[in-house]
Amino acid sequence: MLRYATAPGSSSFAEFVRAASPELLPHRLAEHASVPHGTTIVAATYRDGVVMAGDRRATAGNLIAQRDIEKVFAADDYSLVGIAGAAGVAVEIVRLFQVELEHYEKIEGTQLTLDGKANRLATMIRGNLGEALQGLAVVPLLAGFDLDAPDPASAGRIFSYDIAGGRYPEQYFHSVGSGSLFARGALKKLWRPDLDREGALRVVVEALYDAADDDSATGGPDITRGIYPVVMTATSTGTERVDPAELGDIVRSILADREARPGA
Repeated sequence: MLRYATAPGSSSFAEFVRAASPELLPHRLAEHASVPHGTTIVAATYRDGVVMAGDRRATAGNLIAQRDIEKVFAADDYSLVGIAGAAGVAVEIVRLFQVELEHYEKIEGTQLTLDGKANRLATMIRGNLGEALQGLAVVPLLAGFDLDAPDPASAGRIFSYDIAGGRYPEQYFHSVGSGSLFARGALKKLWRPDLDREGALRVVVEALYDAADDDSATGGPDITRGIYPVVMTATSTGTERVDPAELGDIVRSILADREARPGA
């Protein structure tokens, strides 16, 4: 281990771990990964940047494995990552991705561009391909505020992935996970290019509500337990997690509207 610690540093923390202790990489931990799977993640751009939200349910077959899992994280100061798929492996990949971005910044003295972050995450997902083919797939969603964008109004960007590490820029909004089909349908109806922060929060929460209405693996807001989606924004001022109290008000407003129009 000592010769790796004293060797010239690489800007990739993942490459360092692969050389020094490959058994610590997420794909090597797959045999110990938990069975539960995390589901639906949605993201949408708005006037100030981008918002990402994830429901709180993890499932193991037909059982609810966890009611309050967190699937949306700040990757660094200006980007967000959401996970769907095998929960144990997905969380390990997110942790490694966070350290990867921090390590690059320390070695190079500057942050990766948003495209660079998207490429690094694609490499990590590609490294999990063998396990994905055995059922331990991880499908993330990356969103962030692009500091290099010529127009701040269009600086919010979203990237989706496939299990082989394919990276795909998305326009306006996107969703992944078992409830993504229903969530995307809601996003198509609700999203507008002039959304402000309040409007964007309502859109993503309502999209998750629609997903939960039709997909049993997606958890809806649980007012009794006070469990609401994890919602985060990325803007020119950085990443921010939306306060549960604010989400509670949005959820109650949505429920009141649905109660008035139960067939909608």
